Amino acid sequence: MKKILVLVFLMVGLATFAQRTVTGTVVDSDGRMPLSGANVIEVGTQNGSITDFDGNFILEAKANSGTLSISYIGYDEKKVSFTIVNGKAELGTIALNVDADALSEVVLVGKGVIDLAADRQTPIAVSTITSQEIQSKAVGNVEFPEVIKSTPSVYVSNQSGGFGDSQMFLRGFDQTNTAFLLNGQPINGMEDGKVYWSNWSGMSDVANVVQVQRGLGSSKLAISSVGGTVNIVSRAAGRKQGGFARLMTGNDSYLKGTLSYDSGLKGKWAYSFLLDHWQAHRKYADGTAGEGQNYFIGIGFVPNEKHSFNFLLTGAPQFHDQNFSKKLEVYDEYGRRYNDNSGFYHGERYTLRRNYYHKPIANLNWDWNISEKTNLSSVLYASWGRGGGTGPAGSSRNIVRDDNGSVDFDAIEENNIASAENGIGSYGRGSLVRRMSVNNHNWYGFLTNLQSGAGDNFTYNVGLDTRFYTGNHWYQMNDLLGLSGYADDRGYGGMRGPDYVISETFKANPWSALFNSASEGQRFNYDYTEFINYLGGFGQAEYKLDNFSAFVQGAVSTQSYQREGRATGSEIEGVNGLGKSDKVNKTGYNIKGGLGYTFIEGNTLFVNAGHYSRQPFLDNIFSDIRNSNYILSGDNAIDNEEITGIEGGYKLRSGNFSLDLNGYYTKWGNRFLSGGFIQGNPDSPDPVQQVDRYQRFTNITQVHTGFEYEAKYRYSSEFMFRAFGSIGNWKYDGSSPFQTREDQTNVVLEEGEVDLTGTKVGNAPQTSFGFGFKYNIVGGLSIDADYNIYTDLYGLVDAKDVTKSAIKGEVYQAERLPAYSLLDAGITYQFDFGGQNFTIRANCYNATNEVYLGQKDAYGYYYGNGRTWNASLKYSF
Repeated sequence: MKKILVLVFLMVGLATFAQRTVTGTVVDSDGRMPLSGANVIEVGTQNGSITDFDGNFILEAKANSGTLSISYIGYDEKKVSFTIVNGKAELGTIALNVDADALSEVVLVGKGVIDLAADRQTPIAVSTITSQEIQSKAVGNVEFPEVIKSTPSVYVSNQSGGFGDSQMFLRGFDQTNTAFLLNGQPINGMEDGKVYWSNWSGMSDVANVVQVQRGLGSSKLAISSVGGTVNIVSRAAGRKQGGFARLMTGNDSYLKGTLSYDSGLKGKWAYSFLLDHWQAHRKYADGTAGEGQNYFIGIGFVPNEKHSFNFLLTGAPQFHDQNFSKKLEVYDEYGRRYNDNSGFYHGERYTLRRNYYHKPIANLNWDWNISEKTNLSSVLYASWGRGGGTGPAGSSRNIVRDDNGSVDFDAIEENNIASAENGIGSYGRGSLVRRMSVNNHNWYGFLTNLQSGAGDNFTYNVGLDTRFYTGNHWYQMNDLLGLSGYADDRGYGGMRGPDYVISETFKANPWSALFNSASEGQRFNYDYTEFINYLGGFGQAEYKLDNFSAFVQGAVSTQSYQREGRATGSEIEGVNGLGKSDKVNKTGYNIKGGLGYTFIEGNTLFVNAGHYSRQPFLDNIFSDIRNSNYILSGDNAIDNEEITGIEGGYKLRSGNFSLDLNGYYTKWGNRFLSGGFIQGNPDSPDPVQQVDRYQRFTNITQVHTGFEYEAKYRYSSEFMFRAFGSIGNWKYDGSSPFQTREDQTNVVLEEGEVDLTGTKVGNAPQTSFGFGFKYNIVGGLSIDADYNIYTDLYGLVDAKDVTKSAIKGEVYQAERLPAYSLLDAGITYQFDFGGQNFTIRANCYNATNEVYLGQKDAYGYYYGNGRTWNASLKYSF
């Protein structure tokens, strides 16, 4: 009898257990895409399940009632209560919201002026990096571009130059020919298109998302996107309350502390701030000390459902000591960390080359929802850059070095004192001092976009883009190195003659640079201002059906250039450097269009084509921008560059697998290229070779073709794998006129035409590929890694070497550098302690300590960094 009762109880228990079945379907926030591999956990137990390819799950619950935790990479965790009735609980469809770090939710303001790929149905070649990845991998003693290096056709080099000195290439085009946008605003320098990452060192802390749009991209502006567009979306005033405090350390005494807080939307207002400080005695190479801060202030105001305002102020004041390229034999003698700019002065580390800058940027966004289908987004922005870089002034022949190759500043001081007259040194007296090249600017802009729709299938945008820029440039004194004054007696480039003495010195400090700089009477070598005014209009129209889309986009702009000099400078064609130059106006435009077709659900083909007529940079308009108001004209006038691009691709989205394939063709013609300064050799029998000179090419053409792929596979909510790569063929094409001109007088010494056909484009690897993964081991413990392989990397194509080869009837090829690979790895552990949330994160870059050459320029080679690391503890509240 007892056995029968036991058997009955067991059967009842098994039946009861079998009847605790919880079912449901997990989909995305739109309710359209099932989320395969979502993690479903019964809270308080280890009991769990994952969704199938259709997003369905079946879970045998431990209790008759409870809560399920449902999570998926890239989406917010959701908790759902259940109660078993008649042995089961059917939860139906459960929609997960996209994580706040993911693309579609990060743009709280400026939706109409921030051109993200998701805003347009017709696809482009694009990769997106979320805040979570940025915060994990690119906050600390690494460059901001490092976070996007594991995407197709992206290359980052020169990390060993110092904090913020790296360069990024996209499809083989450098930073001057890749458009960088911050919240839709162009941040490339208006004078020369350059981007200095040291000015933007705080972007890693405040960026919500970075989108790399290769090629034509989705931006509606008339911008310099030859290689593509990198769109950085910063945080706004947070709508959710919370914050964090983080402490970080790294190799070579790197330290960083960060504090951030968001008030959340309280009534109609929201407030956010972030503050941090960092410092290190070097990055990797010797003599690359750095220190800086980062601040962010956001204020949001939402008066009603129609209007939203957001004010943002951010800046990253910093200084960093710099390291330049060198010949291989120099590295062989002194080691890979050797820095020939650095040495010791009165027992302290000192350098000839220090960069310092402070660039506050402010913007005010206004979003107006006019109707259900019409909205207006506008932003008024400004930046005020103050700073520059130090370097030697006087006779560089008097740089004294010790047995280790370091600069002996004490010996230089002794030489200065010994050769001075009444404490006054000069170039003619063999003095060597440390000057500062000041590069200040004021930049104001306004950007507005009206978006509307007609019916369910047609949308259009029209907008206005205005920019007003003033740049000021001069030399001022930083350190007289034992002298009481320095006479500006060099002749060419001398502003006031040998009797004028520079006696005031100024600190190479980013904070003091905001308010303290030399008066006109204490400036030397050159002193001038550049004015650039820009006005552009743009528009876009898109038609879309369920499986088809088409768009057309265009922009036209006018840009004016003017120079004003406060120094005599050099006289070219009867024009010196005093007063205002004539004003030059240039008109540019772009037109592009594309088609997208989804032939099977989740499978899309697309093709885009476009043409840019881009105005030249201001520095190329003038013959000698530092010293003369002479504008290149006639046969020497610089015309617009012409860029034509065609690209096609295939996108596959199938549950937990995605694949992107892209092919492209870019022709960049009528390009102006300066070969740079060539020092003369007085002993040469050739008169041309005897004088200091430079070369100009006026019609360079480059053709870049290639193929790219990027694939991601989520095996489960715990494991994600991705692979990426690109194969390029980047060459110069056709012939170009060239001139060699005397450096001081601008007189033509020689001219002719060179054929560049077949010469490989240098500075970025034409073939690169890699893979990466992220694995959640258990609980809050996860690991990740990225492995990159680079090959077909050529050195700089040097203008003078190209000319020599062409004259001989040969095709010049730059040196091919050895292939190399890099492994970066990280580990994250999230845990609760006392009811509080903490995160430990550690990164190791170049984990195998690979020795490699990352770039070759006109002066030598850059070795890449060896193994570096950082680790942080973050408290979230």
